[in-house]
Formats: sequence, C-alpha cells, structure tokens
Amino acid sequence: MSRFGICVAVLLSITGCTSTSTSNTARTSVEQLLISNAVDQSLDKVDFRPFAGQAVFLDDTYLECVDKKYLVSSIRHRLLRSGARLATKVEEADVVVEPRAGAVGTNTADAFLGMPEIVLPGMLTLPEVRLLERKNQRAVAKIGLVAYDPKTKTVLGDGGMSLAESDDSNWFVFGMGPYQNGSVRKEVSKGVKTHPQGRSQPIPQQVAFSSPVKHSGPDGKLQLASGKEEKLKVTPAKKTTYSSPVWSK
Repeated sequence: MSRFGICVAVLLSITGCTSTSTSNTARTSVEQLLISNAVDQSLDKVDFRPFAGQAVFLDDTYLECVDKKYLVSSIRHRLLRSGARLATKVEEADVVVEPRAGAVGTNTADAFLGMPEIVLPGMLTLPEVRLLERKNQRAVAKIGLVAYDPKTKTVLGDGGMSLAESDDSNWFVFGMGPYQNGSVRKEVSKGVKTHPQGRSQPIPQQVAFSSPVKHSGPDGKLQLASGKEEKLKVTPAKKTTYSSPVWSK
C-alpha cells in the first residue's frame, strides 16, 4: 500500500461525526415579543387618568384575540396606576370599561436583491444569488375601548381605537448576517442593560432550610410557625442561696 493510501486509511479511522439537536417552543420568543410590544404601544396611547378614584369593572366579554390574558392584565395594570380601584362585580362599579380587539397578530415578508434561480434548456440551472436580503416580521395591535356608567348605561366620553405596530428585521449582505434592528430589538437591548434599583439578593445555588421559629403565646403554649400549638414545658429554676461573707481577723 502506498503512503497516500495509508494516510487516507488513518484519517478515515480517526474521523467521526456529531449532530446537534435543538428544540423550540410552539411560538417563538420573537413572535411573543412582537405581539406584547404592539399591545404595550397601543395601550400607552390611552389616557386612563379620568378613572382615578373610581371603582372600575373591566368587562372582557367581547374581547377575543391572541394573548388575551396579557392584554387584559395590561389594561388592569394601567387602571391601577391611574388611581382606579378594580371592582369584581358590575353592581359594585362606578365605571365599566369594555375592551375589544380589531387585530392582534403577526405577518412576515421576505425580500432580496440579486438573481433568482434560472433553469436553462438541457437540464442546466443557474443557482440563485442573493446580494442583499431582508427578513421582516411585524405585529399589529388594534385595540378598542369604551367606558360607560353601569347605572344609567350612558357612555362616558367617545372611547375609541388605538393602533400600534412592532417590527423585527434581519438583514443579510452577501450571505453574512443577520444584522438586526426594529422595535423588538430596541426593547430587548434596553431591558438587558437596565439594572435593578437597590441591591437584589441572588438565589443560592445550594439548598438549605432552617427550623420554624418557636415562641410562647400569652396562654403559655408553644406557638410554631406552622400554626400548631404545643404545651410549653417550664423547667423550675434552681433556688440559689447566698451567704454573707466571712471576715477573718
């Protein structure tokens, strides 16, 4: 066998292959961020201050959309920040706020500058060439709000619709990238760079517990942190006597 054949045989004997498996959630994080970003932008345009000091009931009967719970909770949050009180029943409310969704969703669009794939006679094919490529994903949130007096059933103001859009763009130049921009990237970058106010205590990497604190109640029973009671055992103190000092002459 020649030296070349020996080298090939040695290389084949020592080489191997590996594979990497990845998994994704049913909905990507980018899609969820796009929708929540559009919802936040839409609600930021609504002035909830007129409800300050009022008991407000949020009626979501006619609200149907993706991430409905996030939208409802975001409205509740803004009502609380405005100084309103949340009512659990219509009968307890001074104001009823009724939200609806005209659109809450995403769409994608791809575009490139270059030459598409061309099939020539004789089974010849010229491959696709992409000099500049953009992959864009957008989300739109169109949210309507109306408020009325539950006792008189009369509308309070005109209400209206609030529309907002978020986007995430990925650019590729001669196949290199992605170079990213958009409102979602700005939100992520801002959130990552934001530091908590004050000193936060990190969660320890080792698990340790302490025993419940024991203390005696007014009735002389031992009170445990779990709420259980035990009779306090009282150990009588030893009687201590003192004698006068003896002075020696």
